[in-house]
Amino acid sequence: METFQAALALFRDAPPALFAGFVLVLGLLIGSFLNVVIYRLPKIMEREWNVFCAELAARVAPAAETFNLVTPRSRCPSCASPVRAMDNLPLLSYVLLRGKCRHCNARISMRYPIVEALTGLLSGYVAWRFGVQWTTLAALVFCWALIALTFIDADTQLLPDQITQPLIWLGLLVNSGGLFTDLASALIGAVAGYLVLWTIYWLFKLATGKEGMGYGDFKLLAAIGAWLGWSMLPAVILLSSAVGAIVGIGLIALARHARSQPIPFGPYLAGGGIIALFWGQNLTQAYLAWLH
Repeated sequence: METFQAALALFRDAPPALFAGFVLVLGLLIGSFLNVVIYRLPKIMEREWNVFCAELAARVAPAAETFNLVTPRSRCPSCASPVRAMDNLPLLSYVLLRGKCRHCNARISMRYPIVEALTGLLSGYVAWRFGVQWTTLAALVFCWALIALTFIDADTQLLPDQITQPLIWLGLLVNSGGLFTDLASALIGAVAGYLVLWTIYWLFKLATGKEGMGYGDFKLLAAIGAWLGWSMLPAVILLSSAVGAIVGIGLIALARHARSQPIPFGPYLAGGGIIALFWGQNLTQAYLAWLH
């Protein structure tokens, strides 16, 4: 906190573009770390499930190397060569290596620079939009968490409790000081966000006998409600549903997605949450004015 306080004092009298540029570079570095989270967290969860299942079956889980967000060092998925620090610079290393592993020339997924660029640009916009204040730090954490959840859900159709649950409590905490909304609105938003999708889930299951979404979606919308308040939930739900429907229909029409294959809803909820963070009030006011 003291470090961030010092950074605020340093940039308070600086041009807004300078602060935004600094946070953009910081965002690129955070994006590199988010790539690690996106790739490793599901694998960490899978290892934990395997150990738990082995314990239930009274078996000894096979020994495995330490695997967390720090250990081991990043490796090439093709040749397992460790990635050097100089080859792990956000965006720059991808360009210099021409998108290939230095050792085996295997293609490096475009996912890595995309996540880094998205995180950097979004972080810079947050800094430009909110300026030099504590709200900026809170909004950055919110956006970074949503980016990680978006790509994890797109890959695995999982929204890990390790991110969604702390995000709910953190949203309530930041709004205890009224950063984005008042605490009562945040509390109602968390409860309503969970119950809305929980209700839709059970209505759909009773009508069709199938599960239309996962419990992670409930928790994600609860987290968005905790951060932005209950009044933003209609906009988030409408935006995410509209974009999800358009993308889903487009994928089916292009024969890239089977009708029976589930489409992760988390990325659309996350996108709706980010849009609501920046323009939710304007969209709501425009919609109410249109109704009248």
